[in-house]
Amino acid sequence: MSLAHAQNTADVAIIGGGILGAAAARRVATAGLRVVLFDRGPVNREGSGTTAGNLHIQAIHARRPGQQVPVDIARLLPLQVAASALWADVEDELGESVELRRSGGFMVAETEEQVGELEHKHVLEQKEGLQTELMTGDEARAALPLLSSKVIAADWCPMDGYANPLLATPAFLRDAVRHGATVRPYSRVTAVTAVTANSHGFVVETPQERWSVGTVVNVAGPWISEVASLSGIAIEMSPVAIQMLLTERQPPTLAHLVQHIGEGLSVKQVTSGQMLIGGGWPARTLALEGRSSVSLESAQGNAALAIRILPFLNTLGLLRSWAGPLAATPDEMPVVGEIPCEGTGRYLVAGGTYAFTFAPLWAQCLGALVEGHEPPVSLDGLGPQRLLGTDAKADDVPATAVGPATAVRPASTVRPASTVRREEHG
Repeated sequence: MSLAHAQNTADVAIIGGGILGAAAARRVATAGLRVVLFDRGPVNREGSGTTAGNLHIQAIHARRPGQQVPVDIARLLPLQVAASALWADVEDELGESVELRRSGGFMVAETEEQVGELEHKHVLEQKEGLQTELMTGDEARAALPLLSSKVIAADWCPMDGYANPLLATPAFLRDAVRHGATVRPYSRVTAVTAVTANSHGFVVETPQERWSVGTVVNVAGPWISEVASLSGIAIEMSPVAIQMLLTERQPPTLAHLVQHIGEGLSVKQVTSGQMLIGGGWPARTLALEGRSSVSLESAQGNAALAIRILPFLNTLGLLRSWAGPLAATPDEMPVVGEIPCEGTGRYLVAGGTYAFTFAPLWAQCLGALVEGHEPPVSLDGLGPQRLLGTDAKADDVPATAVGPATAVRPASTVRPASTVRREEHG
């Protein structure tokens, strides 16, 4: 394909209109680069718009029931702290409210084994300079009387909180547009072709137009593998579908985020007065074309767990439940970094665990990589190379592939959604 056929030119093409794409577009646009962002449908409609919007700042629990691979909580913690500092300035920088609330959170335990997990993560938090407080069950109930007698310990973090996912992504996008970014919703990318004979490294095509760009940023969430395959890249992701529960409105009752160290649970009262209950319980189906469907069994299990920890929830009516697809990786860790490119352009990718929490930080990292600078935090162990296949034959990969042919696997190698409980990845 000749660049002569490209109708538009930009420095950076961002594929994915969720919070990662929006935050990255803003970061790159404010640096003075020309940015175009594509989304296959309306922006913020999929994972970012269906997540709970939690800001997970204290260390998370390493293994949930049924999870085969533990999360490396020690590796994530400094990144959570760095993301926390960036969230503190988001509303001032964007010039509008995203309903950011930093009212603190409790991570609770019900068994002695779970107390041991709390103690372990509390030590990590202290080493990282995160001021958390380990409490007995009685101390936790004195601070939050809504907790049940089954809670025997809790870890309190004043920096935990949430933002409204329906407001955050559009706010980032609006500021990106104010700084010159172009946004293309309902523009499914159908080809990403590496070009070696020109300073612009890729031609990005949609059914409507072509763009010549120097850098591609793949933040397509559950569709990361699908988008990567357009360039002959086989990156192994494990997309999942999770679901949320929403109750009827209540007067101000629950001021804090409540999570569970051993089981999938997050509960908070959002600005509208409703209780939002999540924790990564699986949906009935993962549908990357169409809508993922809700599991009644998961809804019942999630509600029962929430009531066990916060008995007052038993008095509230459940209004609705919804499911949404999210990106995840086989090792349960985020993926952020560059995939080596044969041409002159750069191919970057970001996604995975707790993408909502990490959005401002990953935007800073992607912006630095676009500019050829070192990221503000170490990305050691989080790069995409660990997810690239090694058994593909050379003739399995198009001649325009990014990276050496021996470093990819057929792009159909995408693991199905897990049926175990997962965190919200938000």
